[in-house]
Amino acid sequence: MAENKNRYSGNVKVQGSIMYNLHLTAEQLEIRDMVRDFVTHELKPVVLKADRLDVGDRSLPMALLDKASQLGLRTLSLAEDHGGAGADQLTCCTVTEELAAGDAGIAATFAETSRLAKILFGGAMTDAQHARFLPLFAENDRCHLALANHEPGNDESLGVNYHRPVPAADDIKTVAARSDDGGWIVNGVKDCVANAPVAGLIAVAAKIPGQADAGILVIQTDTPGLSVRAHEGAWHHGPCGEVTFKNCRVPAANLLGGETAELLAADERSGRGNALMQAVNLGIGRAAYEAAIDYAKLRVQGGRPIAEHQAIGTKLADIAVKLEVARAAVWRAAWACDHPEAYADRSLSDLPLQTIAQVFTRQAMLEAAKDAAEVFGAMGVMRDIPMQKYAHDARVSLHGSDSNREAKLRIAEALLGYRRPALAIAAE
Repeated sequence: MAENKNRYSGNVKVQGSIMYNLHLTAEQLEIRDMVRDFVTHELKPVVLKADRLDVGDRSLPMALLDKASQLGLRTLSLAEDHGGAGADQLTCCTVTEELAAGDAGIAATFAETSRLAKILFGGAMTDAQHARFLPLFAENDRCHLALANHEPGNDESLGVNYHRPVPAADDIKTVAARSDDGGWIVNGVKDCVANAPVAGLIAVAAKIPGQADAGILVIQTDTPGLSVRAHEGAWHHGPCGEVTFKNCRVPAANLLGGETAELLAADERSGRGNALMQAVNLGIGRAAYEAAIDYAKLRVQGGRPIAEHQAIGTKLADIAVKLEVARAAVWRAAWACDHPEAYADRSLSDLPLQTIAQVFTRQAMLEAAKDAAEVFGAMGVMRDIPMQKYAHDARVSLHGSDSNREAKLRIAEALLGYRRPALAIAAE
C-alpha cells in the first residue's frame, strides 16, 4: 500500500513531458499583439463602417489583405528556409483568432492559404517543384492558395455512409489527359473552391486516364484555359468561386506525388488536422463578446450602466465561459496536430480533437453571438452596427460545409473504433 502511494505520489518527477504549455512564448505574444494592433487600427475601421454594414458588403478589402501579407501572415506556416516564419499550429490559431475578431473573411482567406502552404510546400513537392512554385508564392503578396476538389452535384454526405466506406472517386469529372508534348490537358469544372478568386496557385484534383486514384496538379490561375467565377452571396467565409478548365494545358512537371491526395484528404477528414477554421469561429464569438462588453459599460438604465444589472452580468459571464472553453478546445487540437505522437503513446485520447473543437465552437459561438446581441436589445438587429455582422458570421459558421451533424457521426465512428479507409481526394 505504502509502495503504491509513493509510486503515484504527486512528488514523482516526470521527465520529458510533451504536454502543451498554455504560457505563450515572448515571440508568440509579440506576433499576437502585432496582429491585434493591425486589426484594431487598420482593419476594423474599414470593415465596420456603418454604410458598408448597412448594405451587407462582405467583399474583401484588397489593400488590407495585401498589408496583412506584408506583415508575414500569408507565409506564417512556411518553414524558415522556405521564406516563412515556421510557426506551429498554436501560433497560427492565435493569429487566426485575432484576424477573425476583425473580419472572418480575411481570417478564412489566410487560414486556407496557411493550411495548404504547410502541406504543399512542407512535403508534397519535389525539389524541382519547390524551385518553380515557391518563389511564385513567397514573393507575391497577392498569391494565395486554393484546393479545387469539389465538383458540382457531388454533395454526397458522410452521414449517408456512417460506418461504411465512402464510394470511390468514379464520378470525378475533371480529367487530365496526356498532350502530344507529354504535358496535361485539363477539362472540367470545380465548384465551392475556397480562395479561388484571390488564388495565384490552385491544387486541382483530376482523373488521370489509366490511374485508379485522382492526381493533384498545381496550376497557376493565369494559365490559358482556366477561368474563375466568384460566388456572389454570404453563405461562406472568405472568397469562394467556381473554377472552369477548358483545354487548359499544364506542364507534366506540375503533377504532384501520389501521396499528396492522401495528405490533403487526411487533413480534411481525419479530425486531427489543423484547427484554423475553429479559430475563425472563436474570433467571431470574441468580437461579439467585446462589443457587448463595451456597450454594457456605456448604456445606462435605471441610473447605472446595464453591466451592473444582474441579468446582463450573468449573460456576459455565460459568453465568457463559452469563449474560454472554446479556446481551450482549439488550442488543444492545434497542439495535437503538431504532436501526433501524443495520440500514439496515449497522452491524448484516441478521438478526433479537431472535429470535437469544430462541433463545440460552431454551436457555442453562435450562442455567444446571440447572447451578445441580446445585450444590445433592439439595437442588436440593426444592420448598420457590427453586432448584426457577428451574428450573421456565427450562423454562417454553423451552417457552412461539413455540418455538425456529419462531424458528430465521424466522432461516433471514432468512439466505436471505426477507421475510414484511406481515400483519394476526389472522394472527399
